[in-house]
Amino acid sequence: MSRIQNIGVLTSGGDAPGMNAAIRAVVRGSLYYQLKVTGILRGYEGLINADFIPMEGKSVANIIQRGGTILKTARCDEFKTKEGRAKAYKNLIDHQIDALVVIGGDGTFTGANIFSQEYDFPIIGLPGTIDNDLEGTDLTIGYDTAINTVVNAVDKIRDTAESHDRLFIVEVMGRDSGLIALRSGIGVGAEAILIPEAKMTTEDLVHRVEHGRKDKASKIIVVAEGDEAGGAYNVGEILKKNFPHHDIRVSVLGHIQRGGKPSCMDRVLASRLGVAAVEGLLEGKSKMMVGQINKEIVFTSFDKAIKHIDAAQVSPAWLRLAEILSL
Repeated sequence: MSRIQNIGVLTSGGDAPGMNAAIRAVVRGSLYYQLKVTGILRGYEGLINADFIPMEGKSVANIIQRGGTILKTARCDEFKTKEGRAKAYKNLIDHQIDALVVIGGDGTFTGANIFSQEYDFPIIGLPGTIDNDLEGTDLTIGYDTAINTVVNAVDKIRDTAESHDRLFIVEVMGRDSGLIALRSGIGVGAEAILIPEAKMTTEDLVHRVEHGRKDKASKIIVVAEGDEAGGAYNVGEILKKNFPHHDIRVSVLGHIQRGGKPSCMDRVLASRLGVAAVEGLLEGKSKMMVGQINKEIVFTSFDKAIKHIDAAQVSPAWLRLAEILSL
């Protein structure tokens, strides 16, 4: 049997729908194996400040459907220092916490990887990020909800675009990854999709708008915030110069993509991965993220998981599909 008796759980970085479902699964998975579980408030900041709360079954009652995270989340510069991580380790030892489950994305796993290597402390990560930009899992917790939020919002924008014969540029989240823009753009029937991984020049965009269907007065262009064109407002200025006769409007969806009730898919994914994280720790796994690939649970080292998906890893088939459907 593993020496682990008390598992700490925290959420860190940007919030994502389904984080509460993941917390619930870690707590109930721990209790199933007769382990103690400790909630750590505000991510690594709470780890440094010993902001700990004991958790039990009723602590996670009626939270699976809630967005956000009951443990709160924060970004913590102090944890990036050796002194900060030393405080965190001392607090874990003083409170007899034997292992950690960290729920977050790239930055969360980077910190966990360094800490785990420095102190040989057992840590498993859960991929909680709307960007879907981690290796080792087909989907991250929160991605499905985020793209459905975008689709619902753009469907409403399409209604007003049709009513006024307008061209709308809609900006979605994705500073380093365009996967929200890509899938939601396909889902809403966008006339063009601009993402960091696939370079579309100004000339390409102008050509797409100019040579699109002449019988379609309304148009939707979806732009990832990290696209090299500089976001929706810059794209809007470019198009206004080239198409002064068009009624062009810009809409930035912003943080509504992070909020809201998680979809069923995100709830189930978070639940499955949360229990798998507990079982992974009991089996001696550490310095790894648990994910789901082809419906199977897989563990991927932090070193590999935190490498962002780049242009070469965005399937050309998805890009080709987006181009075909935009005609």
